[in-house]
Amino acid sequence: MAKSRLTPKENYLRLAKGELPEYVPIYTMGFPGYNGEAVCKIIGPSFFDETHITPAPTGRRDIWGVNYIANLETNFACIPEPNNFILEDITRWREVIKKPVLPEHIDWEKLAKADCEKAGLDRTQSAAMGVFGLMPFQQLVAFMGFTNCLMALFEEPEAVKELLDFMVDLYMPIIQATVDYYKPDIMYLLDDTATNNNPFMSPQMFREFLKPIYKRMTQPAVDRGIPIQFHNCGRCEDFLDDLTEIGTKIWDPAQVSNDLLGMKKKYGRRLAIAGGFNWVPPAAWPDVTEDQIKQMVRDCIDQYAPGGGFAFFGAALGRHGDKTIEQVNKWINEEAFVYGSDYYLR
Repeated sequence: MAKSRLTPKENYLRLAKGELPEYVPIYTMGFPGYNGEAVCKIIGPSFFDETHITPAPTGRRDIWGVNYIANLETNFACIPEPNNFILEDITRWREVIKKPVLPEHIDWEKLAKADCEKAGLDRTQSAAMGVFGLMPFQQLVAFMGFTNCLMALFEEPEAVKELLDFMVDLYMPIIQATVDYYKPDIMYLLDDTATNNNPFMSPQMFREFLKPIYKRMTQPAVDRGIPIQFHNCGRCEDFLDDLTEIGTKIWDPAQVSNDLLGMKKKYGRRLAIAGGFNWVPPAAWPDVTEDQIKQMVRDCIDQYAPGGGFAFFGAALGRHGDKTIEQVNKWINEEAFVYGSDYYLR
């Protein structure tokens, strides 16, 4: 009798355990992939509605009062509205940043059931990925802008730490409830701390300001043996030692500005890479061929999948409604599924 194929969930969780997957997992940030498969679904308390990844065509306002905008060119991904910062002086944060009010009575069991159903979570097929609602560094940037935020780290470190602790204080009961009632298989922390070429701060400043905050946020999950997946764009490899120390088992989007092969050699399967796909439109764009696109997928898998510790995570990014982008993404998803399906059996 032929051996049954591992479910996407089972196969993906092998990465978190440092095991060799049966086939190349395809991470889609919770969205449906080829044939509707998803290795995980992102879940969490819905009263703040902060998963960070859902497009919002008309923009949105976050729980702290920051206004976000979006446009067609970014496929409605939101950014804080430029030059509309709500905090100019970090030392006066108490006058500006007000604590959001949680519902007075929360039936966590009922809410967890409703949120998991809304996410379309089938626990037999997809891992439950509980999301941390707070991106500490990016929230500071949303308040102040990059320049003022980075200057505050240098000039008023104590005020920065106080504001970070203030925000985390709000989220800790939510994080604990997510662990207790949503019963995630993985917890997902997102916080971009690097540009394409370099981190926004030194490793020393990262350890002073952010590592203690991340450790505090992730501790409820780590105490339960729940692995952490960390989303950090840009060349952030300088921080990986610290991130693995707080329980990070999977890192996405693992962009190629990092020394990904060096990281694979250094960490082995202790830290799995979900990414490695470098979307660069072919020179003839928008005149592209199916074979061109699928070869890009094969090249990525061939480079990073050997030995395990890898999940494919890639897509073509472009304007909302661009039919070429839509077709390219269909080719990407199909080839990642087909080419990766028997990769470790060859």
